[in-house]
Amino acid sequence: MMNENEMNRMKELVSLLNSASKAYYAQDTEIMSNFEYDRLYDELVALEEKTGVILANSPTGNVGYEAVDELPKDRHEQPMLSLSKTKSREELRDWLNGKEALLSWKLDGLTVVLHYGSGKLTKAVTRGNGEVGEVVTNNAKVFRNVPLTIPYQGGLVVRGEAVISYSDFEKINSRIEDAEGKYKNPRNLCSGSVRQLNNEVTASRNVHFYAYSLVKAENVDFANSRQEQFAFLAKQGFDVVEYKLVSPDTIMDAIAYFENKIQTYDIPSDGLVMLYDDIAYGQSLGRTAKFPRDSIAFKWADELRETTLQEMEWSASRTGLINPVAIFEPVELEGTTVSRASVHNISIVRGLKLGLGDRITVYKANMIIPQIAENLTQSDTLEIPKACPVCGQPTQIRQVNDVQSLYCNNPDCDAKKIKSFTLFVSRDAMNVEGLSESTLEKFLARGFLHEFADIFKLSRYEQEITQMEGFGEKSYNNLIQSIETARETTLPRVIYGLGIENIGVANAKVLCRHFGFSIEALREATAEELSEIDGIGEVIAAGIRVFFNNAKKMEQLDHLLAELHIAHETVNESEQTLQGMSFVITGSLEHYENRNALKDEIEAKGGKVTGSVTAKTTCLINNDLTSQSSKNKKAKELGIRIISEEMFMDEYL
Repeated sequence: MMNENEMNRMKELVSLLNSASKAYYAQDTEIMSNFEYDRLYDELVALEEKTGVILANSPTGNVGYEAVDELPKDRHEQPMLSLSKTKSREELRDWLNGKEALLSWKLDGLTVVLHYGSGKLTKAVTRGNGEVGEVVTNNAKVFRNVPLTIPYQGGLVVRGEAVISYSDFEKINSRIEDAEGKYKNPRNLCSGSVRQLNNEVTASRNVHFYAYSLVKAENVDFANSRQEQFAFLAKQGFDVVEYKLVSPDTIMDAIAYFENKIQTYDIPSDGLVMLYDDIAYGQSLGRTAKFPRDSIAFKWADELRETTLQEMEWSASRTGLINPVAIFEPVELEGTTVSRASVHNISIVRGLKLGLGDRITVYKANMIIPQIAENLTQSDTLEIPKACPVCGQPTQIRQVNDVQSLYCNNPDCDAKKIKSFTLFVSRDAMNVEGLSESTLEKFLARGFLHEFADIFKLSRYEQEITQMEGFGEKSYNNLIQSIETARETTLPRVIYGLGIENIGVANAKVLCRHFGFSIEALREATAEELSEIDGIGEVIAAGIRVFFNNAKKMEQLDHLLAELHIAHETVNESEQTLQGMSFVITGSLEHYENRNALKDEIEAKGGKVTGSVTAKTTCLINNDLTSQSSKNKKAKELGIRIISEEMFMDEYL
């Protein structure tokens, strides 16, 4: 007889597991670890078996995520079931029941079903909820290794996993400087890539497809063998998931082979799958409500290590999100020493009931990413910071999609200054190599940077920087050398780098030339003086005065100037032959290396280069005088001269 506590616990588990599945599959985020999910799932299964009750919407009877509305939906010819699972090698061997089976990778991506007719790919559908999936045919056609035509002319349906390799994942992430914009793992990236509305995005992601199940092939005799089906698929041009034919005598060696290979395997995998080779035997076993009986999943028994939680590091980002990172006594896991693990958000912190000094177990998810598996102490004494670790201002816990996260509310928090620091170190400003946006964000979060002058004092943090992930002695030394080189600069670079409203590269040069490259003259100029400068005007002049009237900014500017060696420049009035003139450059050049070279020449003579043609434009420089480009058309409409590069040189230089 079921008691009330068991019923309440089952309801609680159904709610927890469904929330986790929704976050993982539909929102590409995590509110609990895989380890915790498996533990809770197993607890629910045990309660259902004990009580004989399965609640509506129980994850033991539902599969996957619901198809999203943005893509067309299609019903699968055969329902796609989940697999029962085990972490026991002995149980896996016993499951064989004396038969032979195919043991293969359980790839961690997005399941896709491909349909072929008359030798051509006609449809591709995601797994969806197992009954209905999303139609992604156009996207599948740009997977790197999917055959668009095959020799076999009959009706063919094949299931497989769309994946993105770890190396491609790292390449894609390396091109994203914004730390918040980086993808969390290859599975999330693959899921989003396969379900794109524009397949150009999919094509850029290097998605690969590995076939693992032949659903249908009309009028083909496979001699009752799954292995023959795999061989058939390979002959049609499919990459088939790597497998080994195993028996009770060979299965342990096969598992050891995969266990060894996963250490360096470039394709994400979260375990193995075993499928009876004897098709008729497997089909005779039937299925449960959720699982087929002809196959089973094997999940690696996570290597757990017990350790002590020493510290929770709270790392602020430019969006205001404050991420918790657990610091624990170093332990050996899967052959490497680990001492840190992201806890992701407040929901997980509270779910684990963490406290400093607690005894915790840690593991590597998929043998790669350090995670907290369980809190043995569960003191639940960890204090959530009420103040931002960077600026000291109040924090706030916000809930989005069932996930609670910590945020800093201060709009002027140093961690949120990432954009101004990124501009300051950019190529046209101080040109400091080695300070990407993600690196700046890390330095801001750790309190290394508060104002621009602090960049030139980073050597104070040599020990901390060299121990940061992604840094070492070589990269640190390269950074310091780049910073020292950046000390030797020009005033226009400094003015542009300060981020004064409406002051781009061109206006920075105009201002510096007008005031004889004197920073003091510029600082003391009135709004009236500034507004009289060609190309400045009242609005821009007012913005300049707002900046230079800010006492804190001026104090910081003095600190910065003390760190720099600004080259002394003078204005030769006799050479300012293009004063008051405005030019637009478009098209390819023949006499100048690039447009910037021509732009520098014009600005050196007092002229201005803009990006669009207006009534104030002196002339448009384009070697293709008859071009039908938008700039040429605009110039003709406004009666602006269009001249070639040679004409410009003859008339203006």
